[in-house]
Amino acid sequence: MTLAEITEQIRSTAGKAPSLGKALKFQFDEGVVHVDMTGSVPVVTNEDKDADTTIIASIDTFNSLRKGDLNPMMAVMTGKVKIKGDMGLALKLQSLMG
Repeated sequence: MTLAEITEQIRSTAGKAPSLGKALKFQFDEGVVHVDMTGSVPVVTNEDKDADTTIIASIDTFNSLRKGDLNPMMAVMTGKVKIKGDMGLALKLQSLMG
């Protein structure tokens, strides 16, 4: 899966997610996906803007999480996923990952 494909996937699922009043960012080696959920409609871009929570992972790790092949807690504990910022927001992310 490419960064563009991940961006589109998050864009399509973000519209179904409840507004959390916060912004989050997925940071990959290939670039970022910024999800602004402060308005009535989520805005998903590849702009590297500030966010309440930043999730740092490889695209391969993201795909494994998305498919359910990797446990999110284990991914964090083993360092495959790093979380900066609001941990509570990070726990609500499953709905965005498709």
